[in-house]
Amino acid sequence: MIPIRDTVKSRTVPFVNYALIAACGAVFLYELSLGGRRLDHFLRVMAVTPTAIAATVFHGYFAFHPVWTLVASMFLHAGWMHLLGNMLYLYIFGNSVEGRLGHAGYLVFYLLAGVGAALVEVYFDRESSVPLLGASGAIAGVLGAYFILFPRARVLTAIPLFVFFPVVEVPAFLFLGFWFLMQFLQGTFSQVGSAAGGGVAWWAHAGGFVIGAVLLPFFLLARRRRTLAA
Repeated sequence: MIPIRDTVKSRTVPFVNYALIAACGAVFLYELSLGGRRLDHFLRVMAVTPTAIAATVFHGYFAFHPVWTLVASMFLHAGWMHLLGNMLYLYIFGNSVEGRLGHAGYLVFYLLAGVGAALVEVYFDRESSVPLLGASGAIAGVLGAYFILFPRARVLTAIPLFVFFPVVEVPAFLFLGFWFLMQFLQGTFSQVGSAAGGGVAWWAHAGGFVIGAVLLPFFLLARRRRTLAA
């Protein structure tokens, strides 16, 4: 299913979400400018390496470099489709979530969800040396928040059916619930040795979604307290 737009009207201009989209685009253009060995080296330095993170986070061998890749990797993408797919979801669902969390709260939420999602993927794939990159873990956190905040919203959705793409309105809880179920099942299949993984960080998606839903009440409470104190 391909989301086109939702029915929620943002209360404010979501300039943090726009800035995140712009940053991902700018970094990707920089990646394209490198090419060849320079790009390979850049990705090795900036992307999350599960074995390095596992040694640092889960086994106590602290090193600064692997830790900051948990944030840096959120702004990297492996290709145009990877970038455009992620940014489409971020644009549609992130704008409304930023409106509820506020600009600063949304930025912190996004980064925490991304870090948490990457750690979930590392936990399930800690022996891998294949770099992890992309904003999808953080975006999954945004989807988890949207699922809680706007379950009755409707998402205008294109559904690929062979050569046809009928467009229908799907309730947000159904669209996002189905999305989460697919990530969870794909992660489970890849974990038991299936080839279903296909290089996709399914556990980062499923984990990020849950982390976003869990973090949301704390951010809403913090914003409410700031509003009452103002």
